[in-house]
Amino acid sequence: MRTIRYVDRMQHTERTISTPSASIQPPPRDMKGLLSALWVFAMFNYLYADVVGLMDSTLLTQFLRGQVGSLRITGEFLFCAAVLMEIPIAMTLLSRVLPHRTNRWANIVAGIIKTAAVAGTLLIGSATGYYLFFATIEIACTMLIVVLAWRWEPRDEPGTIRSSGDDRGRDVLRGALR
Repeated sequence: MRTIRYVDRMQHTERTISTPSASIQPPPRDMKGLLSALWVFAMFNYLYADVVGLMDSTLLTQFLRGQVGSLRITGEFLFCAAVLMEIPIAMTLLSRVLPHRTNRWANIVAGIIKTAAVAGTLLIGSATGYYLFFATIEIACTMLIVVLAWRWEPRDEPGTIRSSGDDRGRDVLRGALR
């Protein structure tokens, strides 16, 4: 049993209540939902950085000529860009449906790949102010995904309960055998 003291501000009194220790825990985080939402956030930033780039007449002219700075826009380049962009698209779904261990590592690996890709684009040519702005947000977001996934433990998921008979504190997932 655990005793909690609190002040009843309506009646201006101090009260105490006793509750079982197990019931006093912070609410579990919906880590799957959070990671999925962060991938959506990153995707919108990737997309809008590209849209704003197409509004830049200098960049648009280079795209139409098939040569952006020292980078030649070929079918192979576009295929690689599509594969690279599919990562966050897939992660919005995979973050919600993969089991914990696979999900955790998929987010770590995908986050590292996308962080490196955006950081790498900053080394090619000279970045515009708007691109630096978007790239900073994208890198911060994917680094946050990596950190959250790295620290993610099974007990952080909703639907995870602590077995009251287990002194070592193992987590038991409700409905794991469904």
